[in-house]
Amino acid sequence: MDYVFGPVPSRRLGRSLGIDPVPLKTCNWNCIYCQLGRSTPVVHERKEYLPREDILDEVRRTLQKLETHEIDWITFVGSGETTLHTGLGWLIRNVKNLTDKPVAVITNGSLFSEPDVRRDLLPADAVLPSLDAGSEALYRRMNRPHPTLSFQRHLEGLISFAREYRGKLWVEVMLVRDVNDTQEALEGLKAALARIGPDEVHVVVPTRPAVEPWVKAPDDEGLMRATAVLEEIAKVVPPAEGEFDLSGGESIVDAIVAILQRHPVSEAQLERSLARRAPDEGEQALAELRADPRAALVSRNGVSFWTAAEASFPA
Repeated sequence: MDYVFGPVPSRRLGRSLGIDPVPLKTCNWNCIYCQLGRSTPVVHERKEYLPREDILDEVRRTLQKLETHEIDWITFVGSGETTLHTGLGWLIRNVKNLTDKPVAVITNGSLFSEPDVRRDLLPADAVLPSLDAGSEALYRRMNRPHPTLSFQRHLEGLISFAREYRGKLWVEVMLVRDVNDTQEALEGLKAALARIGPDEVHVVVPTRPAVEPWVKAPDDEGLMRATAVLEEIAKVVPPAEGEFDLSGGESIVDAIVAILQRHPVSEAQLERSLARRAPDEGEQALAELRADPRAALVSRNGVSFWTAAEASFPA
């Protein structure tokens, strides 16, 4: 499949069927923790990167093959920044006409200052934007945005969207050790979140391969400090574990590659999924994957992850 992947286990959305409306690393941020590699270059142009009709047709065909109980959410989650696709609003509305499953959008929220982007997202049942910093300096260190973007623009866009949106607004804060888990950084985040007023704040940590090899998850003290500062609105979300659906594509390897384009998988988790899905074919599938030029192994903090070979990860 070209645009649809999974279902994959999600931290917040159970078994999520993913829809990807942009090519790999079409993004206006270059976050230090990104699981999809570096943005080379950083892209800030909104346009129809992939044909909306083709995306919708693949969603329709995929839903016809899946049983209702196999998915909990339909999630627009890009190999870059989802809202860069100008057809996103059209896609959300039309996907909602195909299924009664709730629709979510995962986004960095960087374009929420634009009224048409906010309008595109209003039909979604849940929107999950990012806020990793409470100041311009920390925003540039963590998210490394396109030069035309600023922290103030990002924050004001999130505030405006929160006023207009009637679905579930769940803001994600990615904590990185010794970067934004300090008392000062957390106090800045708390002040910014108070101005937005989201339904929930999801505190998460880098459990997949971060693009920069020095990025580490906070220790227990850092997590406790974050929970204490962000108080009752904060929710520490554990890493997702579960079985990936490997039924899409012409072969098991094709299905794996489709997932890796959007969602790196630890070597151990992939082996578990293969053991459940195709115990007689697992070893052969792994051997084929190792020889496949579309996939690569990346090591971070002693853990091996399968990723898309075209993703840019420094050693």
